[in-house]
Amino acid sequence: MFEDLRLSALISATLPSGRSTCVLPNIEREDDMAESVYKVIELIGTSQESWEKAAGAALERAGKSLRDLRVAEIVKLDLQLDAKGKVEAYRAKLNVSFKFED
Repeated sequence: MFEDLRLSALISATLPSGRSTCVLPNIEREDDMAESVYKVIELIGTSQESWEKAAGAALERAGKSLRDLRVAEIVKLDLQLDAKGKVEAYRAKLNVSFKFED
């Protein structure tokens, strides 16, 4: 379902705390639904090219095993460096929520 998902297709907003939230498009919003419960997990995606691709990799992988993904919040962006200080990888830490099912 999310194999072709591009991070640029997500709607994002910057929160007062400086963190960003990404909302998956074309999904019913919480205020449009009856009471629901969501589980939140933490994921870290990596890429040798960009933070955008790192976050996209985490979401793409999550979409292969989780159903009904709702919100992805980018919590932290960092870099993995080699011994000379050169960037080896971009890392994006995300909190991802999905609908909890009994």
